[in-house]
Amino acid sequence: MNIATMPAALHGVSETEWAIRCDLAALYRLVAHHRWTDFIYTHLSARLPGPDHHFLINKFGVNFHQMRASDLVKIDTAGNVVEEGDISTRKVNAAGFTIHSAIHMARPDLMCVIHTHTSAGIAVSAMKEGLLPLSQHAQKFYGRIGYHGYEGIALDLAERDRLVRDLGPHKAMILRNHGLLVGGSSIAEAFHMIYMLERACSAQVAALSQGREIVLPPHEVCRHTSDQFHSFESDAAHYDMVWDAALQLIEGGASDYRS
Repeated sequence: MNIATMPAALHGVSETEWAIRCDLAALYRLVAHHRWTDFIYTHLSARLPGPDHHFLINKFGVNFHQMRASDLVKIDTAGNVVEEGDISTRKVNAAGFTIHSAIHMARPDLMCVIHTHTSAGIAVSAMKEGLLPLSQHAQKFYGRIGYHGYEGIALDLAERDRLVRDLGPHKAMILRNHGLLVGGSSIAEAFHMIYMLERACSAQVAALSQGREIVLPPHEVCRHTSDQFHSFESDAAHYDMVWDAALQLIEGGASDYRS
């Protein structure tokens, strides 16, 4: 293929940025595939390399199952669209900007950030106990998850400092009465994080709905299991293997996410 006719060149971006756009668009479609969407609400973002602190987020109004690389909008940490051409239709969700810019500004180790509003995630966020270590999935987050109290729709930029404070050193956080938030050093890791956290919340809601006494493993076992999961975080190949398998779920759609 002639370099001038490659998708990256056609859209006026580098090949590196185009590859990230394609993976982030695929992530949107995977979130839709697993029914973790809230219509056009919630957001997924990815940091672009370089000194400008730019990141990609969804064009507000596009359904997640139809997201394409070209639908993603490049913005800076002030919320300005930083793309060539007509940007009048390149709108982003203000609440999405508040939440994601907070994490990207404070946590350079988190290249990708995911925020969801699933029924299970919201239900657990409203439980006083938060996430219980009643499943193997949940034990991944044992001692490794933050909690942020609800302050209303995230339109107040002053909330960013508190979001960062409550996330602390973790890669996952429960937003009380709101939903879930995770980050990863790659898009592949972030997908794995949200998959495990959503499964953990679904299992908790199902278990508590039975009206029977719940068995929780002892602290030592939960800590050990969490440490076992944590050991994977330095192994990018593990997350890449899961990601490659997940991508097979969204191949062959009506439109290509890489367009």
